[in-house]
Amino acid sequence: MKTLLASLAAFTALTAAASAADLPRRAAPPPIFTPVPVFTWTGAYFGINAGYAFDASSNSTSSFAVPAPYGNGTTAYFSQRNQEGFSGGGQVGYNFQFTPGSGVVVGIEADAQYLDFGRSRNNALVVGPLAQGVYLTDPRGLSSLDFFGTVRGRLGYAFDRVLVYGTGGFAYGSGSADRSFGGFAGNDSFRTGWTVGGGMEYALPVDSFLNFFRSSAVTVKVEGLYVNLDRNTRNQGAFVINAANNVPLVSNNIGRRDDEFAVVRAGLNYKFGSY
Repeated sequence: MKTLLASLAAFTALTAAASAADLPRRAAPPPIFTPVPVFTWTGAYFGINAGYAFDASSNSTSSFAVPAPYGNGTTAYFSQRNQEGFSGGGQVGYNFQFTPGSGVVVGIEADAQYLDFGRSRNNALVVGPLAQGVYLTDPRGLSSLDFFGTVRGRLGYAFDRVLVYGTGGFAYGSGSADRSFGGFAGNDSFRTGWTVGGGMEYALPVDSFLNFFRSSAVTVKVEGLYVNLDRNTRNQGAFVINAANNVPLVSNNIGRRDDEFAVVRAGLNYKFGSY
């Protein structure tokens, strides 16, 4: 009897072990991986910039024999005075990146800038007597260029949050009417031309302390532009001016000269769109 009970107990234990082996096992759940978002430059943006502008035109000297009755054996020597000054303004634009992360970026940008080229105008060195009530000036100077703007295409390559790009396109500029190339009546101070340049831009983290507008990114950039504005044929040789009404009295054709200057500036952009 004892032998039978022992055999029955052993059989029961083996059956229970076999049944337990057939039950499904509870495996630990796989870890959850959150993908890290890949930055893209695609999106619209706006921002501000500030920098310094340098006259990049040829610096030449010309002479002019002042005729009677405005002079008596008088000669005026005009030297192209290099001008430079502060430049600042704002920009808007849009970028498209073909592949997020690293890849080609194309875009378009428009900006409008204040330009401090209006503080001094080109004066003449006069050798000999000059009649009262007249003055001499060289209308080729940059004295009245007070603002300019551009509309440019951009083409670059992004290394994640770093963008290196070239840019170029249309440029325009103008100055105050009362300082328009010696104050000549009827001068058309608005002029157009072209610009070319390049720069580097870096995207800060989204939680940057500069992100006042909760944009998808805040970017900082350093940029250089060369700007060439064509002056057309406005009063290019008027030298002797009636001081009472700023009307040119004597002119001498000296040829057209464009406004050429370079701008180096830093900027801050707020980007909206994809992260």
